[in-house]
Amino acid sequence: MNDRLAKLLKILAVEPNDAFTHYGVAQEYAKLGEVPKAVEHYDHCLAADPAYCYAYYHKAKTLADDGQEPAAIATLHAGIATAKSVNDGKALGELTSLLDSLT
Repeated sequence: MNDRLAKLLKILAVEPNDAFTHYGVAQEYAKLGEVPKAVEHYDHCLAADPAYCYAYYHKAKTLADDGQEPAAIATLHAGIATAKSVNDGKALGELTSLLDSLT
């Protein structure tokens, strides 16, 4: 475990429903290749803040890189719907671009 991950996990112990911290933990686990843990924390991030559009993107990217394309595509569809509903054009473009690359 790296120092950044250890620090984020300490923060998470104090603030267990913080979407940003779950996102950071997920990113660190993804970098370490620990896909199930990364996906778990992306899911916690999205449960805490369903409009966190980049969590959809990075969860989908992590799943796709792990060979789980159907799950990645489903995640992207959910993220695209969310980006549209919150009017996040930048996220919408990135989510759509990733979806296009997978289909």
